[in-house]
Amino acid sequence: MKKLVIFGVVLVVFLMGFWGVGLVNRCIRLNENTDFQWSEIANQYQRRSDLIPNLVEVVKGYAAHEKNTLNEVVEARSKATQIQVDVNDSQSVKQFLAAQGELSGALGRLIAISENYPALKANENFLALQSQLEGTENRIAVARQDYNNAVRQFNNHIRVIPNRWIIPLFTDFEPREMLSIDEATAKVPSVSFQ
Repeated sequence: MKKLVIFGVVLVVFLMGFWGVGLVNRCIRLNENTDFQWSEIANQYQRRSDLIPNLVEVVKGYAAHEKNTLNEVVEARSKATQIQVDVNDSQSVKQFLAAQGELSGALGRLIAISENYPALKANENFLALQSQLEGTENRIAVARQDYNNAVRQFNNHIRVIPNRWIIPLFTDFEPREMLSIDEATAKVPSVSFQ
């Protein structure tokens, strides 16, 4: 009888340990997935950044006197590409997203000025770049959504009971912040048809 009780206790301890390891491993996989999803966002922002010099050059040929807008785009791109992001530091992420928001606004103004230049709107290079840029903006939106989904899954996993009590015993994972759009980024650029 005593051996049976000892065996039962050992079995329960073993099963609880096995369960705890599974819990922590899932947490690690979810955390890695959020990091992967963040890298997808960074890749899409980089893709957009790589398209900008070509777009600026094409517009320059048609709208050289729109120098202010062109300079804004170049400066915003430079600022956005210089920021080093630590996805676990919410302040770093906010700075990065703010710089990307400024770049989005500058690009919106650049595309909007094309309305004043029919020859530019008809240029094949401009149309191809504009199409690639629109596709990239869609990819950015999807990557942000995928990241937020990954963050939601991760946060749910580490916040539910009993996980919120068990996981801190083995790891120091903290909940992640979801990406949101600030008011400046959400504004649609104004287009003037004069």
